[in-house]
Amino acid sequence: MANIRLCALDQVPDGGALGLEATLQGQTTALIAVRRGAQVWVYRNRCPHFSIPLDYQPGSFSTYQTRLLMCAHHGAMFRFEDGHCIDGPCEGAHLDSVPVYQQDGLLWLAGVQNAPTNVHP
Repeated sequence: MANIRLCALDQVPDGGALGLEATLQGQTTALIAVRRGAQVWVYRNRCPHFSIPLDYQPGSFSTYQTRLLMCAHHGAMFRFEDGHCIDGPCEGAHLDSVPVYQQDGLLWLAGVQNAPTNVHP
């Protein structure tokens, strides 16, 4: 099991989102980090409605009132803190969360098997 450095905490805009890529289990995986103050949550960048990315252009995400992430394709609204869809075509579904932790101003992906050290913000 390895821990992977994702980015510096301040790279994730407060009240916004940052797209990331990491190699997980041998596959490049698109991730999204959302932040409110010192709290950050990371999810796979995949809407549960049609398994498509949440961004309308690569790396461009819509957030609302520093607490909701919107799927650019179908308008589904997901809470930052748990990825739960509160409105839209997949209401009641969840984003796939990714375990992370913060240390010394950095955001780390926790305990990934067979993970290389490369990550692309």
